[in-house]
Amino acid sequence: MLRRLILRDFVIVTSLDVDLSMGFTALTGETGAGKSILIDALQLALGSRGDAGVVREGAARADITAEFEPSAALLATLAPWLEDAGFDLAESGDPLLLRRVVDNQGKSRAWINGRTATVSQLRELGEHLVDIHGQHAWQSLTRADSVRALVDAQAGVDTASLQTVWTARRQAQQKLDDARSRQADLDRERERLQWQISELDKLKPQADEWNELNTEHQRLSHGQAILDAARLALDAVSEADDSADSLTSRAIDALDEVAGVEPQLANALDVLRSAQAQLQDAAHSINAALRHTELDPDRLQELDSRMSQWMSLARRYRRPPADLPELLQSWKDELAVLDAAADLDALEQQAQAAHQAWLTTAKAVSKQRAAIAPVLSQTVTEAMQKLGMAGGRFEVALIQQDEPQAFGLESIDLLVAGHAGSTPRPLGKVASGGELSRLALAIAVTTTQRADETAAVGTLIFDEIDSGVGGAVADTVGQLMQQLGRDRQVLAVTHLAQVAACAHQHLVVSKALSNGQTSSDIRGVDQDDRVKEIARMLGGAITDTSRAHAAAMLQTAREHDQAVAAQQAPSSPASNTKGRAKKVAA
Repeated sequence: MLRRLILRDFVIVTSLDVDLSMGFTALTGETGAGKSILIDALQLALGSRGDAGVVREGAARADITAEFEPSAALLATLAPWLEDAGFDLAESGDPLLLRRVVDNQGKSRAWINGRTATVSQLRELGEHLVDIHGQHAWQSLTRADSVRALVDAQAGVDTASLQTVWTARRQAQQKLDDARSRQADLDRERERLQWQISELDKLKPQADEWNELNTEHQRLSHGQAILDAARLALDAVSEADDSADSLTSRAIDALDEVAGVEPQLANALDVLRSAQAQLQDAAHSINAALRHTELDPDRLQELDSRMSQWMSLARRYRRPPADLPELLQSWKDELAVLDAAADLDALEQQAQAAHQAWLTTAKAVSKQRAAIAPVLSQTVTEAMQKLGMAGGRFEVALIQQDEPQAFGLESIDLLVAGHAGSTPRPLGKVASGGELSRLALAIAVTTTQRADETAAVGTLIFDEIDSGVGGAVADTVGQLMQQLGRDRQVLAVTHLAQVAACAHQHLVVSKALSNGQTSSDIRGVDQDDRVKEIARMLGGAITDTSRAHAAAMLQTAREHDQAVAAQQAPSSPASNTKGRAKKVAA
């Protein structure tokens, strides 16, 4: 339920804190006082569009905070969402805080439980907390998508699953249609790729082979120069009579005899011995190179031929030779994709499987809709009898479609017969504005009463949905809202005294001029003040007669509420909630 609403510099409100209770709360006031201001502020806190126009003139920003007290069942539903979104989890009894700030430049910020949130997150969370029925709620009853959503919600249809299988079906069919229309192009492309692949497959280029070929070719093509240089170097280092090794040996022998006498020569002797060791290592390496270096003209010719093939294909396909292995693999991958796309049999099987999956889900949805349609028709028809449409009949019509649709196998129409003996026809064509408003109210009350407690939102708001209603029908509207208020929180902006008299809590909106600025205020009324407000709503001028009439209406409403409470008290698991509503009413 909505526990508290705090407004700062919102439209014509400077500062306002409103505490709300469980049960049915009526918001009333003079025309133009801003009765819907609480609803507008709440909608802003729940993620509706906000701009600089919501900021009170002369203020820097509008600041709205809504404090909710979710039930344990609702909290269990919200907990995974809150955790996934990174918000602090509230425990049972802890408040859930939604805050929205809009500055005078139109920039908006939002928070959930003190942590920064997006407006879309506010909106998504708000869908679980509040259900708002506006005075033009009937308009949605003429839109096919809204009607379908209403019926599916009552039937418990998993629309997400239906949409998932429809998307898969559409994609599979699109692939099949594309393959059929592009078959000739696909065949030509496959032939081109197959020919190119066969050309490169003759070469069978291996990864890193080009670099290895270059290295070996360099070595073989310079084989004679390598041998000549190695032999010359070996002679100079160790083979010739006056080689570096032999000359170094002579120097070592000469110094070895006197090194003990002259210490400085000992250092030179050590250097010479080190140099001789390095010369011998170099000679060993040169010998190894000579043993492994051969003149192999046949292998050189083979390498020339192989590298020529690489270069020819590289020029043909305008790629560096080293890229040919990667190019071949990319062509093979492309061909595999084209083969799959050109496999009409496989694509037809996939499309048929996807269609069957959609059809199975759609049939299950149809079964759910067929089960709820007569129940919903009957309960709304019964509500119509109490709302001044005696003899009228309401019907949820399921109309089979010739072609598969994203929403299933049938469209849904709402049909209504305004009086006994008439044939039900589409709602928007036969109902007057007043009848449409009453139908919207009947549907709102009916669907709300049928909602599963674990899935139902905690707060219902009716914003002048009773427009065009009066007389005995107004009494019924008030009693229906009072009845709804026994199980959950109901807020209604109303101009009807009969409806306001049935409320468990009564808030009055007033407007005043102070220091050249208009400001709006909201206060709770009780006892004599409430009698005066009901009397004002009855006829404008407050007289003894109107006050007596108002007091009588309030007494009647209390007695009706207490009578209903006495009937429901023994069995309802929500008796604590209902007892609380009764206490407020008393």
